[in-house]
Amino acid sequence: MTSPAQSGSAGDPLGLLDLFGDGFVRDPFPWLDALRADAPVHHDQDTGLWLISRYEDVRRVLLDPDTFHPDNAQHAVAPLPVDVLRVLARAGFKMPPALANNGTASHPGLRRVVTRFFHARRVAAAVPVIEGVADELLTAARQRIDAGDDHDLFPGFAQVLPCRVLMELLGIDGVSPATLIRWSDASLELFWGRPDPRRRLELAELVGEFHQWLTRTVRDGTAPPDSFIGALTAHRLPDGEPVDVATAVGVCFFVFIAGQSTTGQLIATVLSRALAEDGLWPRLASEEGLAEAWVEEVLRREPPVTTWRRVAARPVELGGVTLPAGAQLLLMLMGSGSDPEVFDTPERMCPHRAEVRRHLAFGAGRHRCPGASLARTEAAVALRAAARHLPRIRPVADVADVPMLGLLSFRAPLRVAVGQPS
Repeated sequence: MTSPAQSGSAGDPLGLLDLFGDGFVRDPFPWLDALRADAPVHHDQDTGLWLISRYEDVRRVLLDPDTFHPDNAQHAVAPLPVDVLRVLARAGFKMPPALANNGTASHPGLRRVVTRFFHARRVAAAVPVIEGVADELLTAARQRIDAGDDHDLFPGFAQVLPCRVLMELLGIDGVSPATLIRWSDASLELFWGRPDPRRRLELAELVGEFHQWLTRTVRDGTAPPDSFIGALTAHRLPDGEPVDVATAVGVCFFVFIAGQSTTGQLIATVLSRALAEDGLWPRLASEEGLAEAWVEEVLRREPPVTTWRRVAARPVELGGVTLPAGAQLLLMLMGSGSDPEVFDTPERMCPHRAEVRRHLAFGAGRHRCPGASLARTEAAVALRAAARHLPRIRPVADVADVPMLGLLSFRAPLRVAVGQPS
């Protein structure tokens, strides 16, 4: 790839930065390094966003929700055209403040409902479920590979595993894993991507279906009390009123996507990077703690959630730049994990590095990802199980040929094709 310093003009080395371009999606690190070094608070003319790339600045923003509000966290990256808005309106689509985009007094209580289903003890108790689903999926994969066929571990393993586990943990029924995955992927692409007009309409129809299903499921009142939806609908807001349907649907919309789509993306990256690392794969099945350490390094260097947004509530100085009130910020979470001021030799993958847990892949502060423990555990279990079931597999595609998910805030390989050794 051409480096930013080579591709841009002499006066503006970041002038050709394209956050959706194939060059950035495939190898963002030269650009992220240039941002941190030369323009840590950089206004991107294409998106209108202020890119914040240094670790300490990103962390400061995340830890100061009074100055940097979360209101824009789930806004569509590009304005949705009228025909798409009509499709969403017919479906009754609304996204009031709920979790990631909620800076109001209702957020702490709603977050407590969510964390009840994702705390460390509950995740530890779910490990046998995760292992059982992984074993089932990998047994089928091994049969195909042993028969001489190449096999893609992304759709049949990395995506399905966290979806099935989430459905089990939250008591989600009435929909198949394949449908939930399709709805979730459509939502990410519509709101965080730049699809062409025809594709936008297709995505809007799927997002509308998802929202209507969530609304019916929340509204009908038949969810068991010990299920996620049951607990959510029993919740009382700060004024003592029951949580309204739109807010409950907003919480479900975020949790059902974040709880499985981003974890599937993490697993795909973890597997892909492990298979490409010399000598690592044979050690993963038996070396205690190695899978967990590798997952942590991937979270630091190549997290599935690459950026997140905030909006300045007032004029504020950040990284030597005065931002106006209303400035839309894009926090470069992935870039912060390679900040040499925080991480030694950040370009190297070093399992067990001492400072690895300082990364910001799950955010920080009151909006830190409530599913962090589950995501870490699922990815480590998936990696260890894959190495045990498929000890001799090899990648069958060059890295440059692997399609990549390249949305504003989400990045991962869309194929993990493996086969028998040649």
